[in-house]
Amino acid sequence: MARPRTVSDEVILDAAMDLMHRSGPEALTFAAVGKAVGLSPATLVQRYPSKEAFLRATLLRAWDALDALTAAADREEPVTVEGAIAMLVRMFPTGTGETDYAEGLLILREDMRDPVLRARGTAWGEVLALALGRRLTQDWVDQMRLGRLMASQWQGAQIWWAFSRHGDPAVVIAQELRDWCAVVLQPKTRK
Repeated sequence: MARPRTVSDEVILDAAMDLMHRSGPEALTFAAVGKAVGLSPATLVQRYPSKEAFLRATLLRAWDALDALTAAADREEPVTVEGAIAMLVRMFPTGTGETDYAEGLLILREDMRDPVLRARGTAWGEVLALALGRRLTQDWVDQMRLGRLMASQWQGAQIWWAFSRHGDPAVVIAQELRDWCAVVLQPKTRK
């Protein structure tokens, strides 16, 4: 008969993600996570047969959380340009220190290396682009294109903020998105 689990997979995977945010993906070891949750490394190996499987499970849980955050923002934010900006500001990792933000980029690199995780990123990007696009235009032909461009601008704004670290990131990034919308969404005048 199997012994009951004293620590849930969710607790383990959340501890693994916390460790990676603090110290990067290379810090993810069975020993380090086991110490954080009070389990032996051997117990973790029984659940996750390799470091690659452990990393994938951790990042899939993170994608699940991002999917849920995106769905909540899509439901709760108004279908307006300001609603699109609010969605993206909501998804910026608040309380991120300088080192944590850089470690987050290393975690993103791991998502790009694994085809399963890359597919999750692609699917999330499409959902996000459509949610943003519905807030930017009623023209369904342009919704995906404009949503994708706004998401790209958001990613760039985060990176530029991370270099300068001037101002509150939510305020700085929101203003950059407003500036982008003012240029891209302005009515076109014919010459």
